[in-house]
Amino acid sequence: MTDQPRPSSTTPEAPELFTWEFASDPYPAYAWLREHAPVRWTRLPSGVEAWLVTRYADARQALADNRLSKNPAHHDEPAHAKGKTGIPGERKAELMTHLLNIDPPDHTRLRRLVSKAFTPRRVAEFAPRVQELADGLIDAFAGRGTADLIHEFAFPLPIYAICDMLGVPREDQDDFRDWAGMMIRHGKGPRGGVARSVQKMRGYLADLIHRKRQALPPEPTPGEDLISGLIRASDHGEHLTEKEAAAMAFILLFAGFETTVNLIGNGTYALLTHPEQRDRLQASLVRQETDLLETAVEELLRYDGPVEMATWRFATRPLTIGGQEIAPGDPVLVVLAAADRDPERFTDPDVLDLGRRDNQHLGYGHGIHYCLGAPLARLEGRTALATLFSRLPDLQLDAEPGDLRWRGGLIMRGLRTLPVRFTPRPHVRTKADKES
Repeated sequence: MTDQPRPSSTTPEAPELFTWEFASDPYPAYAWLREHAPVRWTRLPSGVEAWLVTRYADARQALADNRLSKNPAHHDEPAHAKGKTGIPGERKAELMTHLLNIDPPDHTRLRRLVSKAFTPRRVAEFAPRVQELADGLIDAFAGRGTADLIHEFAFPLPIYAICDMLGVPREDQDDFRDWAGMMIRHGKGPRGGVARSVQKMRGYLADLIHRKRQALPPEPTPGEDLISGLIRASDHGEHLTEKEAAAMAFILLFAGFETTVNLIGNGTYALLTHPEQRDRLQASLVRQETDLLETAVEELLRYDGPVEMATWRFATRPLTIGGQEIAPGDPVLVVLAAADRDPERFTDPDVLDLGRRDNQHLGYGHGIHYCLGAPLARLEGRTALATLFSRLPDLQLDAEPGDLRWRGGLIMRGLRTLPVRFTPRPHVRTKADKES
């Protein structure tokens, strides 16, 4: 650990971080940090100390700096670094061979192979299924007039979507919903149930990949699932091993559901509490205009995105960020939520403007670790919001904003529940209904 002087964590005017009040609205505290201590040494709730990077320019630098490693082995307190991936229950070394925890050249090889399977075309072809899932989930509560949009919509939609894309059989998908629910509900609580859920999920995926490899036909078939694509992916004769494919399937599933849960939940809440912007979006949907929907999702990612901080980085050599010297072994956390409200980069950053054009936010990162699943998350976010506000046009928040509770944590931030009310609607027959 470096012995250089640290900025004081007990400055009287400094905001208190990582409380329940902070989780409800962290943005005033981030504004203070950007102005007074943009790169600040902080003790986290776990007891681990790390640098918090809060300004946009510094954040972009840090996210792309190859002197900051994703491998926790570079932390000078490895006992504290174990499992610091942002994934609940992640502890054992054999579980950590995925894109969030490795550096080039291994990262370059794995990302290139995974990208061959997780293509933009595959995501685009999946759009009808995402729409079918969104309609089906809304059908289940539309006639009731009330719902909890987290548990009944935002949570199941990405779970079922990524399970379908990976090729998890429908009869097994409720198990994944249960395991994922355990990770979201108890990510900061007792670890036993979370660790067991992670173990079950990964064990299932490893077995599924082995079975799919054994039964894989010689040539790809139309609509082939993502796991089969991962098994087929090759580059100059190299393939993913079964362990690598299982780790990649797990990280795609984990990162692909919780971020989207929070994108839909946080985004819907932002629209319900900004009625003029919500009306603007609904008017564009009535006119069947897609441009505003696309910029709206980007603005919601910037304004109150699902990922609070980028996953851990560790300095491998001395470097300077925002005028602050970082010593080898120091952990660094890039606060994406703070960077995306930086007035040096965004005009009126605390204003929600669905038509914002100059919007190079960091919601899905930057550099070589830019989120591989961002196209799928954007598709799910666009589909979810468009379907929700088209089918339930008088949707209203059914609680006082101050009564809502947020899941606080280092990496993700999202609502625990989102109660809403609306005029009950009859079931809308979908294409699948008509064909059955």
